[in-house]
Amino acid sequence: MGTTTFSGPVKAGTIRETTGTTVGSDITNVGFVEMSQSKSITLSGASANTTVGVIPANSQITDVTMDVIIAGDDTNAATLSVGTSANGTAMIAATTAKTIARTRPIAAAIPALADVGTTDANVIAQFTATDGDGSVGEGVVTVSYIQNNSVT
Repeated sequence: MGTTTFSGPVKAGTIRETTGTTVGSDITNVGFVEMSQSKSITLSGASANTTVGVIPANSQITDVTMDVIIAGDDTNAATLSVGTSANGTAMIAATTAKTIARTRPIAAAIPALADVGTTDANVIAQFTATDGDGSVGEGVVTVSYIQNNSVT
């Protein structure tokens, strides 16, 4: 299947401006299209930072998921977290990589998601190996966002 790239933001809907009071015929129904970027993260070997994606300036991050899809076998407590270059745990705190699970941001992280700011944001995943002896494991991090929809 082919793909198309837009510079965005992308809006969809059939009524761009409200001209009356009837839903479905003359009240605006245009909204922004939600985007997402995902990255597979290796959960074995030495500690590493991996760029998940670069989120465009003035975007609103609507969700972050961190899925451990193959449990790591590090004999100690290897972890995976999601954040930014400035704060590697800003979105999802360090979480064990030894069990298959889905993790989302805790409530304290939500204000940081409302607006990435006036410059592009580099979202990273941090794998921290306690002793680097793991040989298997995989996580998938997905960041969903709406371009040019800063709410702050």
